[in-house]
Amino acid sequence: MLRLGLLAAMLAATPALAKDLVVEAGPNAQERLQAALLDAKPGDTVRIGAGRFELTDGLSLDVDGVTVRGAGQFKTVLSFKGQLGAGEGLLVTSDDVVLRDFAVEDSKGDGIKSKGADRIVYKNVRVEWTGGPKASNGAYGVYPVESSDVLIDGVTVKGASDAGIYVGQSDRIIVRNSTAMYNVAGIEIENSGHAEVTGNLATHNSGGILVFDLPALPKRGAGWVTVSRNRVIDNDTPNFAPPGNTVATVPTGTGVLVMAENDVQVVANELRGNGTANIMVVAYRQPFADKAYDPYPRNIYIAGNKHGRAGFAPAMPGGKQLAAALGGTLPPIFWDGTGGDKVRLTGKDAPVLTLGLALGAGIETAKPQMIALVDEIPPPWPVLRLPPAMEAAAK
Repeated sequence: MLRLGLLAAMLAATPALAKDLVVEAGPNAQERLQAALLDAKPGDTVRIGAGRFELTDGLSLDVDGVTVRGAGQFKTVLSFKGQLGAGEGLLVTSDDVVLRDFAVEDSKGDGIKSKGADRIVYKNVRVEWTGGPKASNGAYGVYPVESSDVLIDGVTVKGASDAGIYVGQSDRIIVRNSTAMYNVAGIEIENSGHAEVTGNLATHNSGGILVFDLPALPKRGAGWVTVSRNRVIDNDTPNFAPPGNTVATVPTGTGVLVMAENDVQVVANELRGNGTANIMVVAYRQPFADKAYDPYPRNIYIAGNKHGRAGFAPAMPGGKQLAAALGGTLPPIFWDGTGGDKVRLTGKDAPVLTLGLALGAGIETAKPQMIALVDEIPPPWPVLRLPPAMEAAAK
Protein backbone atom coordinates (compact mmCIF):
# COMPACT_ATOMS: atom_id res chain seq x y z
CA MET A 1 0.00 0.00 0.00
CA LEU A 2 2.82 2.39 0.84
CA ARG A 3 4.43 1.76 -2.55
CA LEU A 4 1.15 2.36 -4.37
CA GLY A 5 0.65 5.57 -2.41
CA LEU A 6 4.13 6.74 -3.27
CA LEU A 7 3.59 5.98 -6.96
CA ALA A 8 0.30 7.87 -6.96
CA ALA A 9 1.95 10.84 -5.31
CA MET A 10 4.75 10.83 -7.86
CA LEU A 11 2.29 10.70 -10.75
CA ALA A 12 0.22 13.49 -9.27
CA ALA A 13 3.31 15.63 -8.91
CA THR A 14 4.52 15.07 -12.49
CA PRO A 15 2.51 17.94 -14.10
CA ALA A 16 3.93 20.39 -11.58
CA LEU A 17 7.43 19.43 -12.67
CA ALA A 18 6.70 19.99 -16.36
CA LYS A 19 8.25 23.11 -17.81
CA ASP A 20 8.37 25.19 -20.98
CA LEU A 21 11.61 25.40 -22.93
CA VAL A 22 11.30 28.55 -25.05
CA VAL A 23 13.30 29.00 -28.24
CA GLU A 24 13.05 32.28 -30.13
CA ALA A 25 14.18 33.08 -33.67
CA GLY A 26 17.62 34.59 -34.12
CA PRO A 27 21.30 33.64 -34.29
CA ASN A 28 22.35 30.07 -33.52
CA ALA A 29 18.76 28.86 -33.91
CA GLN A 30 19.97 25.41 -34.98
CA GLU A 31 21.96 24.80 -31.81
CA ARG A 32 19.39 26.33 -29.45
CA LEU A 33 16.44 24.43 -30.88
CA GLN A 34 18.22 21.07 -30.97
CA ALA A 35 19.47 21.63 -27.41
CA ALA A 36 15.90 22.21 -26.22
CA LEU A 37 14.76 18.97 -27.90
CA LEU A 38 17.60 17.11 -26.20
CA ASP A 39 17.04 18.70 -22.78
CA ALA A 40 13.26 18.20 -22.69
CA LYS A 41 11.85 15.79 -20.13
CA PRO A 42 8.53 13.91 -20.22
CA GLY A 43 5.71 16.42 -19.78
CA ASP A 44 7.74 19.37 -21.05
CA THR A 45 6.78 21.68 -23.91
CA VAL A 46 9.33 23.03 -26.36
CA ARG A 47 7.82 26.36 -27.35
CA ILE A 48 9.13 27.76 -30.62
CA GLY A 49 8.52 31.46 -31.02
CA ALA A 50 7.16 33.31 -34.01
CA GLY A 51 9.58 34.02 -36.82
CA ARG A 52 11.72 32.29 -39.38
CA PHE A 53 14.32 29.81 -38.20
CA GLU A 54 17.10 29.27 -40.76
CA LEU A 55 18.41 25.76 -40.13
CA THR A 56 21.35 23.91 -41.66
CA ASP A 57 20.76 20.40 -40.32
CA GLY A 58 17.89 18.11 -39.39
CA LEU A 59 16.38 18.11 -35.90
CA SER A 60 15.57 15.08 -33.76
CA LEU A 61 13.45 14.24 -30.72
CA ASP A 62 13.80 10.99 -28.74
CA VAL A 63 12.09 11.84 -25.43
CA ASP A 64 8.64 10.49 -24.57
CA GLY A 65 5.77 12.76 -23.62
CA VAL A 66 7.05 16.01 -25.16
CA THR A 67 5.00 18.69 -26.92
CA VAL A 68 6.66 20.77 -29.64
CA ARG A 69 4.54 23.87 -30.19
CA GLY A 70 4.96 26.92 -32.37
CA ALA A 71 2.98 30.13 -32.66
CA GLY A 72 1.06 28.99 -35.77
CA GLN A 73 1.71 27.19 -39.02
CA PHE A 74 2.27 30.50 -40.83
CA LYS A 75 3.98 32.26 -37.91
CA THR A 76 6.66 29.79 -36.85
CA VAL A 77 8.63 28.60 -39.88
CA LEU A 78 11.50 26.12 -39.71
CA SER A 79 13.29 26.65 -43.01
CA PHE A 80 15.67 23.95 -44.21
CA LYS A 81 16.56 25.66 -47.47
CA GLY A 82 20.17 25.77 -46.28
CA GLN A 83 20.17 22.16 -45.02
CA LEU A 84 23.56 20.56 -45.68
CA GLY A 85 22.54 16.91 -45.30
CA ALA A 86 19.83 14.95 -47.06
CA GLY A 87 17.80 13.79 -44.06
CA GLU A 88 14.48 14.77 -42.55
CA GLY A 89 13.63 18.20 -41.30
CA LEU A 90 12.44 16.74 -37.99
CA LEU A 91 12.74 13.09 -36.89
CA VAL A 92 10.72 11.82 -33.90
CA THR A 93 11.43 8.39 -32.41
CA SER A 94 9.59 8.65 -29.07
CA ASP A 95 6.05 8.00 -27.86
CA ASP A 96 3.26 10.33 -26.69
CA VAL A 97 4.54 13.31 -28.67
CA VAL A 98 2.46 16.26 -29.85
CA LEU A 99 3.66 18.35 -32.80
CA ARG A 100 1.60 21.43 -33.47
CA ASP A 101 1.36 24.97 -34.81
CA PHE A 102 4.55 25.32 -36.85
CA ALA A 103 5.79 24.87 -40.42
CA VAL A 104 8.65 22.97 -42.01
CA GLU A 105 9.81 24.28 -45.37
CA ASP A 106 12.17 22.99 -48.05
CA SER A 107 13.76 20.05 -46.25
CA LYS A 108 16.17 18.04 -48.37
CA GLY A 109 14.50 14.79 -47.29
CA ASP A 110 11.13 14.14 -45.66
CA GLY A 111 9.52 17.06 -43.87
CA ILE A 112 8.56 15.47 -40.54
CA LYS A 113 9.13 11.76 -39.97
CA SER A 114 8.12 9.78 -36.90
CA LYS A 115 9.24 6.16 -36.64
CA GLY A 116 8.04 3.73 -34.01
CA ALA A 117 6.36 6.68 -32.29
CA ASP A 118 3.10 5.49 -30.73
CA ARG A 119 0.30 7.88 -29.75
CA ILE A 120 1.63 10.74 -31.85
CA VAL A 121 -0.39 13.84 -32.73
CA TYR A 122 0.25 16.13 -35.70
CA LYS A 123 -1.95 19.21 -35.26
CA ASN A 124 -2.03 22.34 -37.44
CA VAL A 125 1.35 21.60 -38.98
CA ARG A 126 2.37 22.79 -42.45
CA VAL A 127 5.06 21.15 -44.60
CA GLU A 128 5.86 22.77 -47.93
CA TRP A 129 8.42 22.80 -50.70
CA THR A 130 8.15 26.41 -51.75
CA GLY A 131 9.59 25.94 -55.25
CA GLY A 132 6.53 23.95 -56.35
CA PRO A 133 6.33 20.33 -57.56
CA LYS A 134 9.80 18.93 -58.36
CA ALA A 135 11.30 15.44 -58.39
CA SER A 136 14.13 16.79 -56.22
CA ASN A 137 11.73 17.67 -53.37
CA GLY A 138 11.61 15.45 -50.31
CA ALA A 139 9.58 12.28 -50.67
CA TYR A 140 7.10 12.70 -47.79
CA GLY A 141 5.68 15.70 -46.00
CA VAL A 142 4.21 14.19 -42.83
CA TYR A 143 5.49 10.63 -42.46
CA PRO A 144 4.53 8.49 -39.44
CA VAL A 145 5.61 4.86 -39.89
CA GLU A 146 5.64 1.67 -37.80
CA SER A 147 3.38 3.21 -35.19
CA SER A 148 0.09 2.67 -33.42
CA ASP A 149 -2.42 5.41 -32.63
CA VAL A 150 -1.69 8.22 -35.09
CA LEU A 151 -3.72 11.44 -35.29
CA ILE A 152 -3.17 13.90 -38.13
CA ASP A 153 -5.50 16.88 -37.83
CA GLY A 154 -5.48 20.22 -39.63
CA VAL A 155 -2.22 19.50 -41.48
CA THR A 156 -1.25 21.07 -44.82
CA VAL A 157 1.36 19.59 -47.19
CA LYS A 158 2.45 20.90 -50.59
CA GLY A 159 5.04 19.63 -53.04
CA ALA A 160 6.07 16.16 -51.80
CA SER A 161 7.63 14.03 -54.54
CA ASP A 162 5.98 10.88 -53.16
CA ALA A 163 3.13 11.45 -50.69
CA GLY A 164 2.14 14.59 -48.85
CA ILE A 165 0.48 12.88 -45.88
CA TYR A 166 1.69 9.29 -45.60
CA VAL A 167 1.05 6.70 -42.91
CA GLY A 168 2.83 3.38 -43.38
CA GLN A 169 2.95 0.04 -41.56
CA SER A 170 0.83 1.41 -38.74
CA ASP A 171 -2.44 0.71 -36.96
CA ARG A 172 -5.28 2.88 -35.65
CA ILE A 173 -4.97 6.03 -37.72
CA ILE A 174 -7.09 9.14 -38.15
CA VAL A 175 -6.33 11.70 -40.87
CA ARG A 176 -8.85 14.53 -40.78
CA ASN A 177 -9.44 18.19 -41.64
CA SER A 178 -6.20 18.32 -43.61
CA THR A 179 -5.16 19.63 -47.02
CA ALA A 180 -2.83 17.98 -49.53
CA MET A 181 -1.96 19.95 -52.68
CA TYR A 182 0.59 19.67 -55.50
CA ASN A 183 2.03 16.37 -54.27
CA VAL A 184 2.35 13.17 -56.29
CA ALA A 185 0.02 11.40 -53.84
CA GLY A 186 -2.01 13.68 -51.63
CA ILE A 187 -2.82 11.28 -48.78
CA GLU A 188 -1.59 7.68 -48.63
CA ILE A 189 -2.42 4.85 -46.23
CA GLU A 190 0.04 2.04 -46.95
CA ASN A 191 0.35 -1.43 -45.37
CA SER A 192 -1.70 -0.21 -42.44
CA GLY A 193 -5.01 -0.98 -40.80
CA HIS A 194 -7.99 0.49 -38.98
CA ALA A 195 -7.76 3.94 -40.53
CA GLU A 196 -10.16 6.81 -41.08
CA VAL A 197 -9.42 9.42 -43.74
CA THR A 198 -12.21 11.92 -43.34
CA GLY A 199 -13.05 15.55 -43.97
CA ASN A 200 -9.89 16.33 -45.96
CA LEU A 201 -9.19 18.27 -49.17
CA ALA A 202 -7.00 16.54 -51.76
CA THR A 203 -6.58 18.74 -54.81
CA HIS A 204 -4.04 19.40 -57.60
CA ASN A 205 -2.06 16.27 -56.75
CA SER A 206 -1.29 13.57 -59.31
CA GLY A 207 -3.48 11.23 -57.23
CA GLY A 208 -5.71 12.42 -54.41
CA ILE A 209 -6.07 9.61 -51.83
CA LEU A 210 -4.28 6.23 -52.04
CA VAL A 211 -4.91 3.06 -50.04
CA PHE A 212 -2.19 0.52 -50.82
CA ASP A 213 -0.92 -2.84 -49.62
CA LEU A 214 2.51 -3.69 -51.03
CA PRO A 215 4.70 -6.80 -50.85
CA ALA A 216 8.14 -7.18 -49.24
CA LEU A 217 7.49 -4.81 -46.34
CA PRO A 218 7.84 -5.77 -42.65
CA LYS A 219 4.12 -5.24 -41.97
CA ARG A 220 1.15 -6.31 -44.06
CA GLY A 221 -1.87 -4.03 -44.31
CA ALA A 222 -4.75 -5.07 -42.04
CA GLY A 223 -7.40 -3.25 -44.05
CA TRP A 224 -10.52 -1.74 -42.52
CA VAL A 225 -9.90 1.69 -44.03
CA THR A 226 -12.63 4.30 -44.39
CA VAL A 227 -12.32 7.16 -46.90
CA SER A 228 -15.28 9.42 -46.23
CA ARG A 229 -16.54 12.99 -46.53
CA ASN A 230 -13.42 14.18 -48.34
CA ARG A 231 -13.24 16.63 -51.23
CA VAL A 232 -11.10 14.98 -53.89
CA ILE A 233 -11.14 17.45 -56.74
CA ASP A 234 -9.05 18.59 -59.71
CA ASN A 235 -6.12 16.25 -59.17
CA ASP A 236 -4.27 17.29 -62.28
CA THR A 237 -0.58 17.83 -61.48
CA PRO A 238 1.60 15.73 -63.83
CA ASN A 239 3.24 12.89 -61.93
CA PHE A 240 6.71 14.11 -60.91
CA ALA A 241 7.86 11.18 -58.77
CA PRO A 242 11.43 10.00 -59.39
CA PRO A 243 11.49 6.93 -61.69
CA GLY A 244 11.22 3.63 -59.85
CA ASN A 245 9.01 4.86 -57.04
CA THR A 246 5.74 2.97 -56.65
CA VAL A 247 3.74 6.19 -56.91
CA ALA A 248 5.44 6.97 -60.23
CA THR A 249 2.88 4.57 -61.73
CA VAL A 250 -0.12 6.51 -60.38
CA PRO A 251 -1.90 8.04 -63.40
CA THR A 252 -2.24 11.80 -63.30
CA GLY A 253 -5.87 12.63 -62.68
CA THR A 254 -6.67 9.88 -60.17
CA GLY A 255 -9.07 10.70 -57.36
CA VAL A 256 -9.13 7.74 -54.94
CA LEU A 257 -6.97 4.71 -55.72
CA VAL A 258 -7.36 1.41 -53.84
CA MET A 259 -4.70 -1.19 -54.63
CA ALA A 260 -4.49 -4.72 -53.19
CA GLU A 261 -6.07 -3.82 -49.84
CA ASN A 262 -9.01 -5.47 -48.10
CA ASP A 263 -12.11 -4.04 -46.46
CA VAL A 264 -12.07 -0.47 -47.71
CA GLN A 265 -15.05 1.89 -47.67
CA VAL A 266 -15.16 4.86 -50.05
CA VAL A 267 -18.31 6.69 -49.02
CA ALA A 268 -19.89 10.16 -49.08
CA ASN A 269 -17.00 11.93 -50.80
CA GLU A 270 -17.16 14.79 -53.29
CA LEU A 271 -15.24 13.66 -56.37
CA ARG A 272 -14.80 15.76 -59.51
CA GLY A 273 -12.29 17.15 -61.96
CA ASN A 274 -10.16 13.99 -61.92
CA GLY A 275 -9.17 13.34 -65.54
CA THR A 276 -8.42 9.61 -65.27
CA ALA A 277 -11.07 8.49 -62.79
CA ASN A 278 -12.73 9.57 -59.58
CA ILE A 279 -12.21 6.10 -58.07
CA MET A 280 -9.87 3.32 -59.22
CA VAL A 281 -9.71 -0.20 -57.76
CA VAL A 282 -6.77 -2.27 -58.99
CA ALA A 283 -4.53 -5.22 -58.21
CA TYR A 284 -0.80 -4.94 -57.61
CA ARG A 285 0.53 -5.86 -61.03
CA GLN A 286 4.32 -5.98 -60.59
CA PRO A 287 6.26 -9.25 -60.06
CA PHE A 288 6.71 -10.23 -56.41
CA ALA A 289 8.29 -13.14 -54.50
CA ASP A 290 6.34 -12.80 -51.23
CA LYS A 291 4.20 -15.96 -51.20
CA ALA A 292 2.00 -14.65 -48.36
CA TYR A 293 1.08 -11.52 -50.29
CA ASP A 294 -2.37 -11.20 -51.84
CA PRO A 295 -2.22 -8.78 -54.79
CA TYR A 296 -6.00 -8.37 -55.14
CA PRO A 297 -8.32 -5.78 -53.61
CA ARG A 298 -10.99 -7.51 -51.48
CA ASN A 299 -14.30 -6.31 -50.07
CA ILE A 300 -14.36 -2.78 -51.44
CA TYR A 301 -17.54 -0.84 -50.65
CA ILE A 302 -18.28 2.29 -52.71
CA ALA A 303 -21.47 4.21 -51.95
CA GLY A 304 -23.06 7.61 -51.59
CA ASN A 305 -20.34 9.60 -53.34
CA LYS A 306 -21.11 12.76 -55.27
CA HIS A 307 -19.49 12.44 -58.69
CA GLY A 308 -18.68 15.35 -60.97
CA ARG A 309 -16.79 15.39 -64.23
CA ALA A 310 -14.21 12.60 -64.55
CA GLY A 311 -12.45 10.42 -67.10
CA PHE A 312 -11.93 13.23 -69.61
CA ALA A 313 -8.10 12.92 -69.77
CA PRO A 314 -7.23 9.32 -68.84
CA ALA A 315 -3.50 8.88 -68.24
CA MET A 316 -3.38 5.13 -67.59
CA PRO A 317 -2.03 2.81 -70.34
CA GLY A 318 -4.64 2.42 -73.06
CA GLY A 319 -6.91 4.97 -71.40
CA LYS A 320 -7.27 7.27 -74.38
CA GLN A 321 -8.25 4.39 -76.64
CA LEU A 322 -10.81 3.16 -74.12
CA ALA A 323 -12.24 6.64 -73.76
CA ALA A 324 -12.54 7.00 -77.53
CA ALA A 325 -14.40 3.69 -77.73
CA LEU A 326 -16.83 4.90 -75.05
CA GLY A 327 -17.60 8.24 -76.66
CA GLY A 328 -14.69 10.33 -75.43
CA THR A 329 -14.65 9.91 -71.66
CA LEU A 330 -14.39 7.12 -69.10
CA PRO A 331 -16.96 6.62 -66.36
CA PRO A 332 -16.10 7.89 -62.87
CA ILE A 333 -15.25 4.46 -61.38
CA PHE A 334 -12.63 2.15 -62.90
CA TRP A 335 -11.77 -1.44 -61.92
CA ASP A 336 -9.01 -3.31 -63.69
CA GLY A 337 -11.16 -6.43 -63.43
CA THR A 338 -8.48 -8.68 -61.95
CA GLY A 339 -9.34 -11.32 -59.39
CA GLY A 340 -12.65 -12.59 -60.68
CA ASP A 341 -14.85 -13.84 -57.83
CA LYS A 342 -12.10 -13.10 -55.33
CA VAL A 343 -12.69 -9.36 -55.67
CA ARG A 344 -15.95 -7.88 -54.42
CA LEU A 345 -17.01 -4.36 -55.25
CA THR A 346 -20.34 -3.47 -53.71
CA GLY A 347 -22.33 -0.39 -52.87
CA LYS A 348 -24.68 2.02 -54.59
CA ASP A 349 -22.78 4.53 -56.65
CA ALA A 350 -21.89 5.45 -60.23
CA PRO A 351 -21.44 2.93 -63.08
CA VAL A 352 -18.14 1.05 -63.17
CA LEU A 353 -15.91 0.30 -66.14
CA THR A 354 -14.19 -3.06 -65.67
CA LEU A 355 -11.49 -4.41 -67.96
CA GLY A 356 -11.71 -8.07 -66.97
CA LEU A 357 -7.93 -8.46 -66.89
CA ALA A 358 -5.96 -11.40 -65.61
CA LEU A 359 -3.19 -10.46 -63.19
CA GLY A 360 -0.32 -10.65 -65.66
CA ALA A 361 -2.25 -9.53 -68.72
CA GLY A 362 -1.76 -6.31 -70.62
CA ILE A 363 -4.34 -3.79 -71.73
CA GLU A 364 -4.48 -5.40 -75.19
CA THR A 365 -6.29 -8.42 -73.69
CA ALA A 366 -8.90 -6.33 -71.88
CA LYS A 367 -12.59 -7.06 -72.22
CA PRO A 368 -14.14 -3.76 -71.20
CA GLN A 369 -17.71 -3.72 -69.95
CA MET A 370 -19.90 -1.50 -67.85
CA ILE A 371 -21.30 -2.87 -64.61
CA ALA A 372 -23.39 -1.46 -61.81
CA LEU A 373 -22.42 -1.92 -58.18
CA VAL A 374 -24.62 -4.29 -56.21
CA ASP A 375 -26.36 -2.51 -53.35
CA GLU A 376 -25.24 -4.50 -50.35
CA ILE A 377 -24.77 -3.68 -46.68
CA PRO A 378 -21.05 -3.64 -45.83
CA PRO A 379 -19.65 -5.85 -43.07
CA PRO A 380 -19.69 -4.54 -39.49
CA TRP A 381 -16.98 -1.94 -39.29
CA PRO A 382 -14.58 -1.74 -36.32
CA VAL A 383 -15.12 1.37 -34.19
CA LEU A 384 -11.92 3.42 -34.13
CA ARG A 385 -11.25 5.37 -30.95
CA LEU A 386 -7.88 6.89 -30.17
CA PRO A 387 -6.78 7.45 -26.55
CA PRO A 388 -8.64 10.43 -24.98
CA ALA A 389 -5.37 12.19 -24.22
CA MET A 390 -4.62 12.38 -27.93
CA GLU A 391 -7.98 14.00 -28.68
CA ALA A 392 -7.43 16.45 -25.80
CA ALA A 393 -3.99 17.38 -27.16
CA ALA A 394 -5.50 18.15 -30.57
CA LYS A 395 -7.94 20.77 -29.27
